[in-house]
Amino acid sequence: MSVTIQNVSQYFGEQAALSDVSLDVPSSQVLGLLGPNGAGKSTLMRLITGYMSPTKGTVEVCGMSVTSEPLETKRRVGYLPEHNPVHLDMYIQEYLDYVARMHSLSDRSDRVHEIIHKVGLTPESHKLIGQLSKGFRQRVGLAQALIHDPDVLILDEPTSGLDPIQLVDIRELVKEVGQRRTVILSTHIMQEVEAMCERVVLIHQGRLVEDDTVQSFSNQEGGLEAVFQSLGSAV
Repeated sequence: MSVTIQNVSQYFGEQAALSDVSLDVPSSQVLGLLGPNGAGKSTLMRLITGYMSPTKGTVEVCGMSVTSEPLETKRRVGYLPEHNPVHLDMYIQEYLDYVARMHSLSDRSDRVHEIIHKVGLTPESHKLIGQLSKGFRQRVGLAQALIHDPDVLILDEPTSGLDPIQLVDIRELVKEVGQRRTVILSTHIMQEVEAMCERVVLIHQGRLVEDDTVQSFSNQEGGLEAVFQSLGSAV
């Protein structure tokens, strides 16, 4: 398994953000974490990336503990947070070269040009990041998450705020990436899961309540929307 989560709980003070969550995600799968705001999606993703340690339970990436082998697991993971933390005063190529140096890539120049082409940034590659639209800034965020060719890609609300054309482009890119690596993405929009994912995990109040394929949910009466609404959550 690329990602293995066993009996994980996460507390912030007395508040439980996650309660006894277990999940296995194999390689070459696009998995969608679906749930309302505050359900625990972002917390779970931060645990997988090693940005925090679980209060209880274990998280493994590619068979290694994110707690006991943090540097090695971080090398295996690419991460695009919900609030894309790009440097607006840097040029695209300059920023991606900076990220490549942090990952100690030996072929930085070639890799920067390759990833710029892959995510569709070539027409904008001469610009400052601060001059880009939100859609192109998301592409820069995806480029930095992919530049070191990670085994696992974590995307937190990757299509938030994009226009319809940008949505189509990002969806296609995510599906393409998922053919060779594990992709875990979070959203509270069901259409995004249906468009990009093979498997859906529903999270509600910090608990994993449903886990099945998109096709299986679609075959149920009312589809995925009916299942989600049955939780009593606002969609």
